Amino acid sequence: MTPASKRLTRDDWLAAGLTALRSHGPEALKAEPLARTMGTTKGSFYWHFEDVPAFHRALLAMWEDTAQAALTKAQSGSGTATSRLRQAAQSIADHAAGDAAIRAWAPGHAGAAKTLARIDAARLDTLHDLLSDVGVSNPEMARIILASGIGMAQLGEDGTDENTQAIGSLVDLVLALR
Repeated sequence: MTPASKRLTRDDWLAAGLTALRSHGPEALKAEPLARTMGTTKGSFYWHFEDVPAFHRALLAMWEDTAQAALTKAQSGSGTATSRLRQAAQSIADHAAGDAAIRAWAPGHAGAAKTLARIDAARLDTLHDLLSDVGVSNPEMARIILASGIGMAQLGEDGTDENTQAIGSLVDLVLALR
């Protein structure tokens, strides 16, 4: 535990789970390795979660809520339709590295696959709506922006100025095609 013997919360466990998933993959999402990492016992884990599948569900729900909140913020934000489109695209690129862990988990975990599919569908819908607002009706453009944002994680430069410029340039290019 921490030096002050801080009582761990459910959110502490979920944050540690996301970190472990990003760093070590889905095998790290078990009570024992998480407890070791957090310097506590499995009893604390089971105080907050009925079992490991319940922890997985809570972890995926937290990730989904965060991803959905970013989309809602972009879609309902102030500013022009173009600025909201840019914000949505940037949000996808900014979260790409964290999303990569969920994407890697999804092929072997039905819950992760379903959660990821819902968020990808919501992202496509949001991008399509924002593109429609600026006069771009080709639905393939939403897929291209989403795929580009996801691909930013593969460059290993999550949230960098280069990603900001790249996704912004893509949005400019799409807008120039109107």
